[in-house]
Amino acid sequence: MSTSPKSPDPSGPNPEENRKAGFAYAAGFTVFASVIAGAGFGYLLDRWLGTQPWCLVGGLVLGSAAGLFEFVRLSSKTY
Repeated sequence: MSTSPKSPDPSGPNPEENRKAGFAYAAGFTVFASVIAGAGFGYLLDRWLGTQPWCLVGGLVLGSAAGLFEFVRLSSKTY
């Protein structure tokens, strides 16, 4: 049996595609996390101030905007 290292398989995983897929997953998770964090912060602020549902709505809007900004930033690194 030979213990020499195998040559890379040309039909195997492409490192460039793996890098792009990683950025895509990171961007998607960032959007999700930003919206959830904004909604959670808005919900807690609403409970504290008694202003239901206005801080929750504001948190959703700000979280969505932050998630979109981060999505565009990460997407620009992909290509």
